[in-house]
Amino acid sequence: MKDKYLVLILTVLFFCAESKSQPKEPTAIGPEKGSLIIVGGGNVGVEIWSKFIELAGGPGANIIIVTTADEDSSISKGRSVEKETLEKLGVHQISFLHTRDPKIANTEAFVAPLKTATGIWFRGGRQWKLADAYLHTLTQKEFMNVLNRGGVIAGTSAGATIQGSFMVRGDTKGNTIMIGDHTEGLGFMHKVTIDQHHLKRNRIFDLVDVIKKYPELLGIGLDESTAIVVQKDIFQVIGTSYVAIYDIDQINGQSKGPRELNSSSGPFYFLGNGQKFDLKLRKITR
Repeated sequence: MKDKYLVLILTVLFFCAESKSQPKEPTAIGPEKGSLIIVGGGNVGVEIWSKFIELAGGPGANIIIVTTADEDSSISKGRSVEKETLEKLGVHQISFLHTRDPKIANTEAFVAPLKTATGIWFRGGRQWKLADAYLHTLTQKEFMNVLNRGGVIAGTSAGATIQGSFMVRGDTKGNTIMIGDHTEGLGFMHKVTIDQHHLKRNRIFDLVDVIKKYPELLGIGLDESTAIVVQKDIFQVIGTSYVAIYDIDQINGQSKGPRELNSSSGPFYFLGNGQKFDLKLRKITR
């Protein structure tokens, strides 16, 4: 009898240890701490820049611009449009982060500047280059630590798409392939895929088949000069155009988006400046 009790106790302890070793499923869709600003490309207006600076700590912010998604010939080592804009708006502690080598990205020396950063800005380009350089490295960990300290991570175009957990247009052969040879994003948002240049480049139906194949995902399409500001499970739209929402129930006709924004009852609906959306409940908050 004692042996049976001993086996039972050991079995319970084993399963308890196993459950502790398993990574927990994130309970939030957005970041638990800090903020995200996700921009659909094009001209980034003062409203978006000002919000970024505010969330990064004001004029005393420590901003790092990540240039990795750019083509090599376009990487600026000392100046950039982003840096000039931030300086005009009163921020002066600005630096650049760049590598294409994940071994370098996994070193303490490379991530040292990130340990005091209050804001990160990802430039546009090709999002798979960001994935190749930073996924599963110390750099990715330090990006998350910026959020954990209450900072802000922002990005435009490729710098928008990389922030989701599932990355579209990540194929090395071209950006018209929605589900390509790179699909893992940096995961600042969970169970979300993000597209950009949405209306400007007539991409409004491109996410439909992605959500049909991966129905657990929420699709977010951002037009140019437009952004979402994400805090925990709520985002708010800022900018001059629209954000489209792709949900499997909407696509399958099992729910209808707000009539005034989706009169056709199609596979997506739009949100405009100032509107808020609950990522967990997948509905507009009023």
